Amino acid sequence: MLHKTKIILAAAITLLSTAAAYAEWKPERPVEFVVASGAGGGTDNFARTIQAIITKHDLMDQPIVVLNKGSGSGAEAFIYAKGNAGDPHKLIFATNNVYLLPHVAKLAYTSQDLEPIAALALDEFLIWVKADSEYKDAKSFIDAAKANPGQVPFGGSQSKDTDETLVALIEQETGADFKYVPFNGGGEVGVQLAGGHVAANVNNPNENLGQWQGGAIRPLCVFSPERMAGGEPVQGDMGWDDIPTCAEAGLPIESYQMPRTVWAPAGLPQDALAFYSDLLKKVTETPEWKEYVAKTSQTGRFLAGAEFKDFIGKSEENALKVFKAEGWLVQ
Repeated sequence: MLHKTKIILAAAITLLSTAAAYAEWKPERPVEFVVASGAGGGTDNFARTIQAIITKHDLMDQPIVVLNKGSGSGAEAFIYAKGNAGDPHKLIFATNNVYLLPHVAKLAYTSQDLEPIAALALDEFLIWVKADSEYKDAKSFIDAAKANPGQVPFGGSQSKDTDETLVALIEQETGADFKYVPFNGGGEVGVQLAGGHVAANVNNPNENLGQWQGGAIRPLCVFSPERMAGGEPVQGDMGWDDIPTCAEAGLPIESYQMPRTVWAPAGLPQDALAFYSDLLKKVTETPEWKEYVAKTSQTGRFLAGAEFKDFIGKSEENALKVFKAEGWLVQ
């Protein structure tokens, strides 16, 4: 009996020691926030907002360095993660491109080279045109692309990524035929539209907010099952809740959303993953995060663990249907 008691006590001590080690793990040097897009885009703003919140509230002892590695539709960042397997001082900020890119391009990484930590928000997508565009609503824009196949330039961030997937879905559902023009990030796409170099883009609200406020562009519709939340007017007397849904505008696409995600190189110890998951959860509980979500008109939603992995599985399944129809799947 005494022997069994000693065994039980030893096991309990081991469990307590392990739990204590998990609770005590903290970064030992500066942490890199590696952004899988160019500067100024939605992913860049996402990462820098989190950096600012962590710093302001002293949520982590070590400083944060933000690095932009957006080449190859973000593959540069993911290959960088693969090359730093097991390093708990590098976090990758991305969208769904982490797990979708390997389906459409032969790359030097797979999604198994990264470990999902959390998603913090879901982006809404809109069709935007220049303020003085001839297209007054989504129907006239779609009709123009039908009448002039391959002639209407539709800008987007990266190739065969989230933006082009949505443009392809629009084409599949409406019979329109656009000329897709890829750029390095949402910030660049916004500048190109404001300058009149493309006819439209599908940027998220945050990526085109400045140009809309400045009167350079205007929204046609949002790919959401219901109109976005209201608030102060953004341009003139028009606010987010005045934008019709794309379904209202006659497009047979009820919803299209993209997660804002955080990943780590594969091979991290569980205590490090737990630390970062807890850290990001704390970020979403701050007033600054709530303000960011409201300002960018994103849907605030924290996903981690099994729930996040289930979301990834469903998101991947839906995207693969579009990829197959477009003939994008790599052999």
